[in-house]
Amino acid sequence: MKVLLLEDEKSIRDFVRINLKREGYEVIEAGTGEEALTLADQQSDIVIAILDVMLPGIDGFEVCGQLRKKYPRLGIIMLTAKSQELDKVMGLEFGADDYVSKPFSPTELLARVKALHRRLTPIPESEDKNEINIAPFKLLLDERKLIRVEQEIVLTPKEFAIIKLLAENANKAISRDEILTAVWGQFFVGDLKIVDVNIRRIRQKIEDDPAHPTFLETVWGYGYLWRKDVPDERH
Repeated sequence: MKVLLLEDEKSIRDFVRINLKREGYEVIEAGTGEEALTLADQQSDIVIAILDVMLPGIDGFEVCGQLRKKYPRLGIIMLTAKSQELDKVMGLEFGADDYVSKPFSPTELLARVKALHRRLTPIPESEDKNEINIAPFKLLLDERKLIRVEQEIVLTPKEFAIIKLLAENANKAISRDEILTAVWGQFFVGDLKIVDVNIRRIRQKIEDDPAHPTFLETVWGYGYLWRKDVPDERH
């Protein structure tokens, strides 16, 4: 698997590259945001991008936003300053799937990369169930697509994982903690806000009125619920 690594500090970049290569990943390195965007265009088979926030020139947020628009299924992990809570939230708002706070251990970063990679890997065709019907939507598991009225709604890897979890438990409330554990992993160290930010992004894509959601409901003080078989007001 090919990973794009954007980090302007060479010592950190070398450290991350060595550990990724030990795990069998091919690493494409960039020291500036401009270079990272150029490499992403040249290397169409990049699967995951690891982006530092603080950079000379355009910062990691802008790189994240541009990559997300061009490559909606690309996995994106942000490297943020430990003390900057705003960096984490902004990264998610720009389309990141996950974040790791500096200073970080190679074990933590590799665990995040592997978890995201698993969620990017298509379900084998031999699986018995390839499709989840949550009218008016269809979730195609092997293609990792969400369809509404024959039109694809493009999702990030984490958004797809959240919808899959809620769809598999349609009409059942799932707590924020359950979503966090299922989608980000049991050993994720971070804020529950990461769930809420992703839910808000999903609503912007699937709801006719995101401020008054019909399909993805909030269960106040607990979590979220996917309301199945809601009449499609588009018809």
